[in-house]
Amino acid sequence: MISEELQEIIDEAEMHMEEATAFFKKELSHVRAGKANPALLEGIKVEYYGSKTPLQQLANVSAPEPRLLVVQPYDRSGMEDIEKAIMSAGLGLNPSNDGDRILIPLPVLTEERRRELVKHSKDIAEQARISIRNSRRNANDSVKKTVESESLSEDSKYEAEDEIQKLTDSYIAKVEEMLEKKEKEIMTV
Repeated sequence: MISEELQEIIDEAEMHMEEATAFFKKELSHVRAGKANPALLEGIKVEYYGSKTPLQQLANVSAPEPRLLVVQPYDRSGMEDIEKAIMSAGLGLNPSNDGDRILIPLPVLTEERRRELVKHSKDIAEQARISIRNSRRNANDSVKKTVESESLSEDSKYEAEDEIQKLTDSYIAKVEEMLEKKEKEIMTV
């Protein structure tokens, strides 16, 4: 039976691992696979009336075709600023506007570019795994301190550490599963 104090540490570790996994999932959505996805433009900030504003607050982004993103600004006066922000985002996209909306054709990915995207995805996955392992280490340290300060049994320490390791394994498995899925998506022509 794990004590209340140790259970709190385990729950907190799980929360941090969940955050790392959610962050990884969000970052993966920004990596372009074969198909157009509005999430690709999520992190873009537009210089609009002197302040950096998220693109989603200035325009509606849709993907009407597999190789096309359409950005429909709510205010046409910001169209040039939106175009500039998309071009300078480092996504390798060339937007063009038809006076009404911004069209962003997605070029077909070359084999080399696909490999770069897979490598980038693996780097993001490694950051997530490191974050999960750091959560495990911090939780194990807290468990040791709590066991000493509360004079709890050695068994409760091992039980808590075992529980933390199970969580770590399950969250790392989730990251691996998402990475594998993304790799398939990227490499599918």
